[in-house]
Amino acid sequence: MSTESHLRLVWVYPDLLSTYGDRGNLLILEHRAALRGLPVECVEVRSDRPLPADGDIYLLGGGEDGPQSLAAQRLIADGGLHRAANRGAVVFAVCAGYQLLGRSFYAKGTQYSGLGLLDLHSDRGPSRAVGELAGDIDARLGLPPLTGFENHGGRTHLGPEAHPLARVTAGIGNDGTTEGAWRGRILGTYSHGPALARNPALADLLLQWAVGGALAPVDNTWPERLRKERLSAVTPS
Repeated sequence: MSTESHLRLVWVYPDLLSTYGDRGNLLILEHRAALRGLPVECVEVRSDRPLPADGDIYLLGGGEDGPQSLAAQRLIADGGLHRAANRGAVVFAVCAGYQLLGRSFYAKGTQYSGLGLLDLHSDRGPSRAVGELAGDIDARLGLPPLTGFENHGGRTHLGPEAHPLARVTAGIGNDGTTEGAWRGRILGTYSHGPALARNPALADLLLQWAVGGALAPVDNTWPERLRKERLSAVTPS
């Protein structure tokens, strides 16, 4: 944690990367930390401001092509996310934010350089991926199946240094076979919903990475009801 008393959550570029309710991921982390008595400071940093160096978890959301390319250019110039990742901060990114963590991506037919924080690149797919998304998460993360909603036109290709977050059981994700990617404390996904509302165990994993230890159990009755309902919608009867 960045200080002895606060967990610092940084919402990166809400003016550019904040579509499909992805700001909800910040709220879920704040809520689940509070359930454990962990004081939290939430910082929202617009794209005309420098990123703080002392965040514990950095969050990036989805965005349209223009804002996505502008966000990538400003993050590369700022360098703050690289510095944070290099010192071990947690980075969680969704959709457009996930793509720009890679080496390159396409926006409006033009290839742009990404941040290179994950070994992957993204291009355009033959059709838009829209609908429910589900998959079995990498066993090394110790999490239950992923559930979410995807809405993107890209396809993402992982290099050898990026681990797939999940193997797809419904939807497209990266390429119809895998979904998302992770390495160390950097994790990306195409899952909206918001992702951490649908996947509270994933939220807890990010918090565990940030605090460096196990979390006290909490009542997950309502989150599990949501998960069960959404997963049943894509599970053959």
